[in-house]
Amino acid sequence: MEAFSGFSSPCLKTPGFLRNYTRKYGVGIIRASVAVEQQTEKTKVALIRIGTRGSPLALAQAYETRDKLMATHSELAEEGAIQIVIIKTTGDKILSQPLADIGGKGLFTKEIDEALINCEIDIAVHSMKDVPTYLPEKTILPCNLQREDVRDAFISLSAASVADLPAGSTVGTASLRRKSQLLHKYPSLNVLENFRGNVQTRLRKLNEGAVQATLLALAGLKRLNMTENVTSILSTDEMLPAVAQGAIGIACRSNDDKMANYIASLNHEETRLAVASERAFLETLDGSCRTPIAGYAYKDEDGNCIFKGLVASPDGTRVLETSRKGLYAHEDMIMMGKDAGKELLSRAGPGFFG
Repeated sequence: MEAFSGFSSPCLKTPGFLRNYTRKYGVGIIRASVAVEQQTEKTKVALIRIGTRGSPLALAQAYETRDKLMATHSELAEEGAIQIVIIKTTGDKILSQPLADIGGKGLFTKEIDEALINCEIDIAVHSMKDVPTYLPEKTILPCNLQREDVRDAFISLSAASVADLPAGSTVGTASLRRKSQLLHKYPSLNVLENFRGNVQTRLRKLNEGAVQATLLALAGLKRLNMTENVTSILSTDEMLPAVAQGAIGIACRSNDDKMANYIASLNHEETRLAVASERAFLETLDGSCRTPIAGYAYKDEDGNCIFKGLVASPDGTRVLETSRKGLYAHEDMIMMGKDAGKELLSRAGPGFFG
């Protein structure tokens, strides 16, 4: 576990993604202003320690959380009041195997949750699509930041869209959800399923010719200020997103009212309800990384909730879809998600999720 705090060395260079982040959000790394005084004074204890993975995208999400806390609470705007703590997770350590083969859900959250429970951090910032449908004991997740764009981006150096890829072209992805939907519509493609690594790593592999195209969440590219890499954007009709794609969740200990109040002040209720509906769908299906599942809840122009759900066989030969419409309210949306899940379980039949 490494600490990445507000007290950074003046000789450290700002990483490229943080320079992009600075341009986008108008903030940078806080640096000590008087080095001599810092040598004689005790290091200030942070009021909030934010736990996060160390990938550029995870750090961008942690900094977004930090900035919102600073803007909302004056005492947190002081230098050193918030510390970023980087925690390496199992999913970050093992990159040579598909996620499904090394344990599936929880691989990007387990160690962060443990640090939270052990009081090594005060809050945890997660990509909601990485969070299992159950939360660890002694933790709560009362806050979702406003959701970013849920769509997937198509990226290629040789084709303008998926439809333009020649038969036999190799598309790299780490997602069975993307693989199954691609193969369902374009069975002539070759989909490389263990195309793992952070955004920068996948783009490097694409540039080196390992694949002819890849798909990435548009939300991540926007948060990294890297949308110049996007070739085209797939509509949600073309590629239904992962459950909770584009949403950030912030967790704390269940007995820590102070932190719960801090992060609850950042909650975006429309996002929280949509994520809850989608996660109810996933929980009903008992979904894992071995099952291609997609779910998306959103508010239509009349203020109602539209829910769309999908399950598929990994090879894309079977894709089952359903939709619901109802009130944009917690109980109604939870029921829509659960009901859609029950319908698809029934239609899929025994053995489909084996």
